[in-house]
Amino acid sequence: MRKRTLFRLATATAALGAATLAYASLVERNMFTLRRYDVPVLPADAEPLRILHLSDLHMTPEQERKQRWVASLAALDPDLVVVTGDNMAHPDAVPGVLRALQPLLDHPGAFVFGSNDYTGPVWKNPFSYFLPDREYAEGVTLPYEELRSVFTGAGWADLNNARTTIKAGGRVVELVGVDDPHIERDDYSLVAGTVAETADLSIGLTHSPEPRVLDEMAADGFDLLLAGHTHGGQVCVPGVGALVTNCELPRSMAKGLHRWPGSDSWLHVSAGLGTHPTAPVRFACRPEASILTLIPR
Repeated sequence: MRKRTLFRLATATAALGAATLAYASLVERNMFTLRRYDVPVLPADAEPLRILHLSDLHMTPEQERKQRWVASLAALDPDLVVVTGDNMAHPDAVPGVLRALQPLLDHPGAFVFGSNDYTGPVWKNPFSYFLPDREYAEGVTLPYEELRSVFTGAGWADLNNARTTIKAGGRVVELVGVDDPHIERDDYSLVAGTVAETADLSIGLTHSPEPRVLDEMAADGFDLLLAGHTHGGQVCVPGVGALVTNCELPRSMAKGLHRWPGSDSWLHVSAGLGTHPTAPVRFACRPEASILTLIPR
C-alpha cells in the first residue's frame, strides 16, 4: 500500500512538473505585457513625458509574434524610446530586430548594448546562475555594428560610454550611458559629471544594473536610471519573487520601479521581452515592455 502511495505521489509530482514546464516554455514566455509606471521626477507644473523602455529582446529570426507585438507599441506614441540592450540572440537577428523596432525609429531614442549584442548565446547549466563567480562564456560574434548603424542612422543616441543632450517631448533631456558592465565594457569615468542646470530631465542607461555604476550616476544627479539584464529573475517563486539577478543588484529590485538607495534617483529595471535561447522559459515573470510616465515631483 505504501509503495502504491509513493508511486502515485511521484507520478503526480512528475505530471505537475511537466505541466509547469510546458506552461513556462509554451505559454508564459509569449504572454507579452505592457507595464505602466508614474515616475515623479519633473519640476512642478511640468507636462508629463512618456518613455517607452524596451530591453532584452534576445531576438531570433523566427520570433514573428514578438516582432509584431513590439512593433505595435508605436501606437503608444511615446516621447522617447530607450533600449537597454541584449537585442540579438542569433547571427541573423538584425532583420527581426528591425521588424520589431522600425515603427519606433521615427521617435527620439537612445540605446546601450548588452553582452548578447556582441556575442551569441552558448549552452549553460541554469543552476550556474546561483554561483557568485560564474565565468562568462562567449559565443559567435554578432553583427552589432550593423545594428548600431541602423540605430544611429535613425538619429538614436548611442550611449555606450557616452553622454549627450537631446530634445524629447519639448524638453531638454541630458543622457548618459555605459557599455555593458556585465562583461566589464563600462567606463563611467569617461562621461562622469554633474547634470547641467539647463537640463529639464536627466536619464542614465546601463544594460546590467550594477550598483557601482548606479551609485555614480545617482551621485551625479541623474533623475532616472534605466536598466535591463535581470529578466526579472525569469523563473520566479510566487510570493517570493526573483531567485537570482545575475548581477550585484538585490533580488528585491530585480524588476520594476524603485528609489535608488541613498539618493533622489529612481531606478527602473525591465524584466525584458526575451529569454536566453537555451532556457526558453518564464514563470511568474511575464515578458514585458514599460511605459514610464514622468510627472511632477
